Amino acid sequence: MSKQTDQPSLTMPVSEKRDHFLGKKDAPVTLLEYGDFECPHCGAAHKMLGELLPQAGELVRFVFRHFPLAEVHPHATHAAEAAEAAAAQGRFWEMHDALFENQDALEDEDLVAMAAKLGLDGDRVAEELQSEIHLSRVQEDFRSGIRSGVNGTPTFFINGRRHNGSWDLQSLMAAIMEEAQTHAHVRGS
Repeated sequence: MSKQTDQPSLTMPVSEKRDHFLGKKDAPVTLLEYGDFECPHCGAAHKMLGELLPQAGELVRFVFRHFPLAEVHPHATHAAEAAEAAAAQGRFWEMHDALFENQDALEDEDLVAMAAKLGLDGDRVAEELQSEIHLSRVQEDFRSGIRSGVNGTPTFFINGRRHNGSWDLQSLMAAIMEEAQTHAHVRGS
C-alpha cells in the first residue's frame, strides 16, 4: 500500500486533450508538477527532472501545470502565458525548458526574444501576451492547484496524490518506483 493514500488528490484529473505531457500516455506512473517559471526551487526541480525522466523511462508520464506565485515572482504569470503562447504554436516544451534555463530574463521583451530564438512567431507571442489570451488557462491551472492542496512550488503529484516527501532525485525516484510496483501489483491481481 502506498504511503501517500492520505495525501491530497488532484481535483482536476490529467487530460491528454488539455494538459502538456511528456512520455507515454499509458505509463504506469503520472508525475505532475505545479510550477512557477520564476521560482528558483522550480528551476532546481527542472534540472533534477532532466536526470529523473530519462532514468525513469517508460515508467513515467510527466505533466506540467502552471502555479505562478505572482506576489513574490512578478514575471511568473507572463512567463506561463508565454509558455501557453508557445503551446499554441506547438512548442510548449521547448519554451518550458527555455524559461527555466533563463529565469533571470523574464521581462516581456525577453519572452518574445526567447520565442523568436526558438523559431516561433515572436510578433504573435507579443500580441498574445498583450491581449492576455492565455491568462484564463494559467488561472485555471492555478485554481486547480489550490483546490488540490498546492501551497507552494514546486508541488508534485504521483498518480493523482500529492507527494509530500523530498523532491531530490533519489527520493522522487524511490516514490515513483514504489508507485510503479503498486501499479504492477494491482494490475497483476
